[in-house]
Amino acid sequence: MAEAEQSTREEKNALSTFGGVFTPTILTILGVIMFMRANFVVGEAGILGAIIVLCLATSITFLTSLSISAIATNMEVRGGGSYFLISRVLGPEFGGAIGLSLFLATALSAPFYIIGFIEALTLTFPLIEPWSLYISIFIAISIFTVAFVGAQWAIKVQYVIMTILLLAIVVFMLGALTHFSPALFSENWQAAFSSIPNKDNPTAEPIYFTFWLVFAIYFPAVTGIDAGLNMSGDLKNPTQSIPKGTLIAVGVGFLVYLIQILLSGGAYERTLLKTQPFQVLVDNALFGLGFIVIAGVFAATLSSALGSTLGAPRVLQALARDPILGILKPFSKGSLKGDEPQRALFFTAAITIIVLCWAYLSSGNDALNAIASIITMFFLYTYGMINLAAFTEAFGNNPSFRPRFKLFHWVAALFGGVGCLIAAFLINAVAAVIAAILIFALVAYLKTKQTTASFGDARRGFVYSSARKNLIQLSEMEEDAKNWRPTMLVFSGNPNTREALVTYATWLSSGRGIVYLGDILLGKLSDLINHRNSALKRLKDFCLEKSIRAFPIVLVEETVEQGVSHLIQTAGSGMIPPNLAVFGWCDDRKNLKNFLKQLRLAQAMGLSIVLVKSDELPFSWKEKQIHIWWRGKENGNLMMILGYLLKDNWEWNNSQIEVLRAIEDEAGKEPALISLNNLIQDSRIDATAKVVLNPDNKPFQETLKEHSQKADCLFLGFKIPQEGKEEIWYQFYSHLLDEMPSTILIHSADDEDLLN
Repeated sequence: MAEAEQSTREEKNALSTFGGVFTPTILTILGVIMFMRANFVVGEAGILGAIIVLCLATSITFLTSLSISAIATNMEVRGGGSYFLISRVLGPEFGGAIGLSLFLATALSAPFYIIGFIEALTLTFPLIEPWSLYISIFIAISIFTVAFVGAQWAIKVQYVIMTILLLAIVVFMLGALTHFSPALFSENWQAAFSSIPNKDNPTAEPIYFTFWLVFAIYFPAVTGIDAGLNMSGDLKNPTQSIPKGTLIAVGVGFLVYLIQILLSGGAYERTLLKTQPFQVLVDNALFGLGFIVIAGVFAATLSSALGSTLGAPRVLQALARDPILGILKPFSKGSLKGDEPQRALFFTAAITIIVLCWAYLSSGNDALNAIASIITMFFLYTYGMINLAAFTEAFGNNPSFRPRFKLFHWVAALFGGVGCLIAAFLINAVAAVIAAILIFALVAYLKTKQTTASFGDARRGFVYSSARKNLIQLSEMEEDAKNWRPTMLVFSGNPNTREALVTYATWLSSGRGIVYLGDILLGKLSDLINHRNSALKRLKDFCLEKSIRAFPIVLVEETVEQGVSHLIQTAGSGMIPPNLAVFGWCDDRKNLKNFLKQLRLAQAMGLSIVLVKSDELPFSWKEKQIHIWWRGKENGNLMMILGYLLKDNWEWNNSQIEVLRAIEDEAGKEPALISLNNLIQDSRIDATAKVVLNPDNKPFQETLKEHSQKADCLFLGFKIPQEGKEEIWYQFYSHLLDEMPSTILIHSADDEDLLN
């Protein structure tokens, strides 16, 4: 709590979409692979094969970007990037495991890019190779100094780097264009895989490069979407910046790599592309400006290293601020200015220097590929978990999942997740298995619950065990407005005579919640056992015949009030208790007092109340109108979410929601309309706002009939009358709803904001 309070006092950075997301992302995408490996891929796979490799690789990051956009626009995003998104959807166990893996991958990326920089440097100046370790440590210290000063200053440095990188790309692409030959383009169109050098046994039977080996080499080029995402805690508006910046960066990166493939494939001989993929860019630069290309590869590698250096500590800081691993708590502290993760930064710096020493003192030239394999696996599993999180939200039909980003479907998340898994095994099956074991070992360590074995019929035993475990876990979880679902106790009686009531209740649950159908028989249980069994069978048969997924309950009690009380207390067996009591409208004035007693009883038990007044059901093919009359949040929040759920049914998917508000003063029309539009925007529900003027202060009944008599369903809020005022209340609503379409009256008992 102290850390949370402290973080609220810290002055946060407020980076823009361009500076906070697009710049670090595009600089990481257009990195060392573009200069050092891309031409080699063209030489081996040919132009066509390289384009296919690029499309397959980019499709994974593009689909993952869609998942990121969907999740990021459905919640308030704070620091931690991918870790924050995953942990808030899949829970602390998966979030913690991925968070640690993501930190490790991002932290290892810094020495990876520094080694890439040194490789390019020694190719240009071979005499300095003996001092590679010392130069790499100097570069690492310089990068961490920039990061220590703060994200604001680091982003400004990245602007300079991006300018150099842009000049380098222009110089080597225009240089390739001046050497372009249609004949050479045709010659390089098809693949021509060469043998892989075997230093240990030169006389052994040669092994050739394959399409998937080339894919493995090229894939790190398109990764980098985490660079911008990891800056989520430093963004001014992360909900808007993350989707926009990430998708634009992925698109720009794809175009740059595609143009490079086409130009290089048509400009250079295959032998040069394979043996001198970087040098051919330098030697053929426009106007002999090869030094700009060299500066570009330096800028690309250093900017990527800087992006990783900024991102890794922020992931660790966010992980430390959640109560998952107490050992990480010291890293939760941020600086007073900018909330910079300085402690986590020093830890990341230590990892970088240790890896650099290991690479140059032990591993030699194979260090780049060894570190790349580790990084790629963890990033792929992180992307896979992001897709899994988005798939879980969308496929689970959670009412709270209403992302502002609309270009998303759970199928995209499914393909993205499967693509990540396939790519991991194609790139390095052994590394993929090891990474998976490490991640799931962390998940198992972080889990506090264990699966209970069950015997008997294997199929039923598994289902029973899973249901038992989930119900117990559910009963132990605190309810939250974000996870609110409609759990309806419908006082249906004989459903064959109240089909509209049951149907509307089912529509309002929209397959997202649970519906209990309750029938109360008056008398003694000993006298009505057979009758009770018949009534229960009647409810089950009705559900089967109408394809209604509901749980029938029949009680025998001496009074209706006792039956209502016992149903409210027993429905759900305490695991999933009802939060909505659904009654049909009282058409018998003689039964009014008893009816209101039942409503008061449901109110006293903490349930929201839904009254359904409907004489007939609308045709499914008809284009329908849903009107929600807004009078404030007291009942309005529940009306809005239930209106959204009603429209979500296939019978209502061609309907339009209109939120109406009546005012008396012309001067208040514009502010009221703005308020309604803001409400609709914040609630992420497709609806239109309408302000109705009533300058003559006409009775609301006239206003309602004038604007909503032709609607198909109305939502109105109501209050339960005080004792002694039952007749006035009943007369008002009877006149109000006379000759009106199906009406849902709402009395909310929940003070929480169900819309956000």
